[in-house]
Amino acid sequence: MSATTTSTELADLLSTLATHRGFLRFTVQGLSDEQARRTPTASALSLGGLIKHVRAVEESWMRFAVGGAELMESVEADWENGFRMLEHETLAGLLADYEETAAKTERLLADLDLDTSHPLPVAPWFEPGASRSVRRVVLHIIAETAQHAGHADILRETIDGQKTMG
Repeated sequence: MSATTTSTELADLLSTLATHRGFLRFTVQGLSDEQARRTPTASALSLGGLIKHVRAVEESWMRFAVGGAELMESVEADWENGFRMLEHETLAGLLADYEETAAKTERLLADLDLDTSHPLPVAPWFEPGASRSVRRVVLHIIAETAQHAGHADILRETIDGQKTMG
């Protein structure tokens, strides 16, 4: 691909990611920390916890994009609290951290080749020996963000009736 095609593709990917980040951030506008911690449905999901999780997933996959499975796994995941907004955490703090991650992702992607691939970590959900390109990493981050923005919309509507779209 030419540099122009790659830069246009990256701009499109980042624009799509920004749209879904915006939907996710919209769902928490005007909420208190207590509301953001609530788990108002049958699931254990909270709005603050979703923002925290999406940020952690984005950071993890961007480590993979930069340095493969070894760098991805260099930071241990907090499986117990990864979806929970803890008492000491604030919604404003989680949003600021998410914005910082978004900016870092955009800076990193400006210097990465979308065609670069790395072998995936060994895990039961990955095909043995499979690789993933930086492009697929960005697509995964978009999908993850969009999926959880939908979850967040349901949670917010349950809390106070606000809908992201509609």
